[in-house]
Amino acid sequence: MKWEGLFDRITRLRSKRVLSYGICKLVVRPFHGKSIRSDSGQWLHAGDWIGELHLDNGQVLELSRSLGPDRAALKTARLLKQSLRQIHEAMDQVPELAEVKALTGITLLHRGLTHGLGFEQHQLKAGWFRLLTTIYLRFLLRMLHPAGQKRVKHSAPKLVPQMLLMTRQAFMERYRRESPLYNVV
Repeated sequence: MKWEGLFDRITRLRSKRVLSYGICKLVVRPFHGKSIRSDSGQWLHAGDWIGELHLDNGQVLELSRSLGPDRAALKTARLLKQSLRQIHEAMDQVPELAEVKALTGITLLHRGLTHGLGFEQHQLKAGWFRLLTTIYLRFLLRMLHPAGQKRVKHSAPKLVPQMLLMTRQAFMERYRRESPLYNVV
């Protein structure tokens, strides 16, 4: 968790603002990288403002220790859904969020954790960023999951980071209370 604290300080330096919503930290910062076209046809370009989602790994570790890995994964998914609802409520109230064009995140858990949350998956381009991200996220998995060492060793080819993306429009539609998708997880 000391490494996590250092990462948190670096994140705060490279962002406009860091906000906490339940189990999530939302880092408001400009997007860097090649333009991405969403499934709805909207584009995200370098310099556009994004809300970068980060799970609070301290909370995830505590859940994993107290509930076990399987129940912790289910609880994390529920808490993430609650956090997304809180972010939705804040989108029109917090001035820094008014500029956010999309929510993004990078994760190894794209197969299970994002089911039902509405995010699109985009592959990271091969290169240094993907390599370093893969190493970092596999290291985190080893530390946070009780069987992390074994899981990384046996599932390494499947543990490739993906960028998750949900445009502001898609997010606002999905997480409004009246939406039929509001209660889906």
